[in-house]
Amino acid sequence: DNIALALAILGEKPRKIEARVASIADILEISDILEKYPYEISGGQKQRIACARAVITNPSLILADEPTGALDSKSSGMLLENFRKLNEELEATILMVTHDCFTASYGDRVIFIKDGKLFSEVIKGEHSRKEFFNMIMDVQTVLGGELNELI
Repeated sequence: DNIALALAILGEKPRKIEARVASIADILEISDILEKYPYEISGGQKQRIACARAVITNPSLILADEPTGALDSKSSGMLLENFRKLNEELEATILMVTHDCFTASYGDRVIFIKDGKLFSEVIKGEHSRKEFFNMIMDVQTVLGGELNELI
């Protein structure tokens, strides 16, 4: 119901809503928890439900502010992989703000801001995620190691 709310407000037919929820749930690997109450699921599962709710209407842009901030490493990895799937399969652009270089390495492009101004940009291109992470760390080192200015 939580995921379907936006489509119900838009007046979509129940069958279309069910099909869309099932499709998103498969992508985000939450089909098995759709009938559970919030108190019955983990923090990572709640984050994926929030992602499903955010993408159910096929937005072209998803804004994610510190999406892994309250998650353990396993849940963070799952959420970031799901963002990748949403980007590839639903062609959604994801603008993510993070202070974490590891999290940033899941993106295709990282923009660094220092003192409110554009400082640098790193583009993944054909590099592996590990190589991209190292590129991000190199820029972070030049910034002085202050992790609070990474976007």
